[in-house]
Amino acid sequence: MKDYLIKLGKQAKKASIKSVKSKKKDKVLQDYCNLIFDNELNIIRENKKDLTKAKKRKLKENLIKRLLIDKKKVLQIINSIKIIIKFKDPVNTILDSWKRPNGLKISKVTTSIGVIAVIYESRPDVTSDVASLCFKSGNAVILKGGSEAYYSNKFLTNLFRKALKKNGIDENHVQFIDYKNRKVVDYLLNKMIKYIDVIIPRGGKSLVKKVQDFSKIPVIGHLEGVCHTYIDKNADLSMTKKITLNAKLRNTAVCGATETILIHQNLLKKFCNPILSNLENNGCKIIGDNKVRKFYRGKIKIAKESDWSKEYLSSIVSVKSVKNIDEAISHINKYGTMHTDAIITKNLRTAKKFLNKVKSSIAMHNTSTQFADGGEFGFGGEVGISTNTLPPRGPVGLRQLVSYKYHVSSNGKIRK
Repeated sequence: MKDYLIKLGKQAKKASIKSVKSKKKDKVLQDYCNLIFDNELNIIRENKKDLTKAKKRKLKENLIKRLLIDKKKVLQIINSIKIIIKFKDPVNTILDSWKRPNGLKISKVTTSIGVIAVIYESRPDVTSDVASLCFKSGNAVILKGGSEAYYSNKFLTNLFRKALKKNGIDENHVQFIDYKNRKVVDYLLNKMIKYIDVIIPRGGKSLVKKVQDFSKIPVIGHLEGVCHTYIDKNADLSMTKKITLNAKLRNTAVCGATETILIHQNLLKKFCNPILSNLENNGCKIIGDNKVRKFYRGKIKIAKESDWSKEYLSSIVSVKSVKNIDEAISHINKYGTMHTDAIITKNLRTAKKFLNKVKSSIAMHNTSTQFADGGEFGFGGEVGISTNTLPPRGPVGLRQLVSYKYHVSSNGKIRK
């Protein structure tokens, strides 16, 4: 295992040093799209192997849903790559430039990061998205997909490598760890700092926590998506019903799904039943505090302290009454995970206060938290969402996968 991983690391490092022209990058990505289209049936065949294995392992239905690749999903994968092709190459962009009184000319210029390792679970479309984003941003990538999507991930990676080879580019810009051993991740985190510049984990809490706790390599990612929607006293009922239903139930398995709804206490009598019954009638279980329980006429389970920090990733929502916006912000900053939090209100001053005071990497106004997605932000997809205090924060797309350096020139200046 050690020799195998070091070999991958060396190959990735070597590939990352080789610059590829922008037009050539786009040609590779277009050829990748064509290969995916031509191999639609083969991709679905490989995916069925994963689905069969997942059902035998009795994975949750929402995880199996994320694993599935059908004809519609193949087209979505292709369209996602085509969006990335349309984006400008983010490497060698001058972000800023200035002249100093000392005669120096300084430019702040984007540069690729180097080698990125991505450790992820379930979703095979992550393979194509991440490989495309990393390649276009000038980085080499090492992919460690979950065993539940082994066949799908391997096939999609090999198609990318074929596109690279067809264009005379080092195939090792994109590599897949084809080694089934739980110790692989441990070795990546602790022994590969010489070869890997950044690690990005995408998956469940246990995976991300392990990476964040034990990695000796810088990590970009988020532990959980405990997202909130706060219904302010100046909210519109019709808008609130629409947003809360979408934010919770559009897709319960994504990290941007709302897990806790906060309701201003002045609205409990008028808003509680129409909003929560709307959720319950669509299959959502309600967990609420005593004040919410007092007003809600449907089925409700009394919330425990631990419920406020739960990421359910299913059709369950916690509901809490708050006295005012300050209590809402305080609750979010205490129990949230700095992922995505939203306020519903007609009061722009209140909205501005919320947007500025919550610690979230994404703060929203009158918007479903399900929009916490790089594609929806116009980033050309994403490798994940970062809740780090230091940048990048929020959806990590093409322009977030580069670093920068300073170019300094003069006419022979020396410092006195």
